[in-house]
Amino acid sequence: MSGWKLDPAYSELAGDFGSLEAVFALKGEQLTRDPLSEVIRVQRDGVNYYVKRYVGAGKGLRRYLGKPRVKMEWQNLKRFAKWGIPTAEVVAWGLERRGAAYDRGAMITLELPHTEDLNALAERQDPKLKDRAWVDGISRQLATYTRTMHDNRFTHNDLKWRNLLVDDEGRLFLIDCPNGDFWRGFWLKYRISKDLACLDKVAKYHLSATQRLRFYLQYRQRTRLNAADKKRIRHVVRFFEGRE
Repeated sequence: MSGWKLDPAYSELAGDFGSLEAVFALKGEQLTRDPLSEVIRVQRDGVNYYVKRYVGAGKGLRRYLGKPRVKMEWQNLKRFAKWGIPTAEVVAWGLERRGAAYDRGAMITLELPHTEDLNALAERQDPKLKDRAWVDGISRQLATYTRTMHDNRFTHNDLKWRNLLVDDEGRLFLIDCPNGDFWRGFWLKYRISKDLACLDKVAKYHLSATQRLRFYLQYRQRTRLNAADKKRIRHVVRFFEGRE
């Protein structure tokens, strides 16, 4: 599939966001950059937009096989919205191919105002992380959204604190999910454990054991652990042993 789509609600921005050529010509504040992609922030009429541009799908056969990373990213954010998981609104998206090979693509999302990622709060040891009521509110939201993904046999595969945004009203948003996908059987169980382990990788340094256990119980919608829960928790806490 090649093509570009701008959400009709943003048709007044067609001059800047109306084609892939226009999007790749945009100038803005560069936030991240790597050999395959970059993110810039642009402002229009006082509103910030994040423009993620991909210039490659990888080396060799990756240019021909599988779904391009940018397509995975916009599809997964749209899945989140469909499932009721708060996320960044996708304003425009698309890609182009050169023959059979993926060439380039982009995605534009609307800014989530007054938000900050949880990892930034952890790094500065924000007092909110010591507020039990605030932590419980975030924990309940995260448990619900994580369970929703997993109930759909979908895992984020990069469910880290830096990909969890919280606003000044204590609302949680999930972002950046180019690696998310559907799984079955053993691989679903393994990927679920990985999602939970990614969350706990930072949580173990900033939350109490009781708070971490409460999150798991909220996620499982239980008041007590059963044998399967205990087995999974052992797998989760050991998941990154020797790799940190």
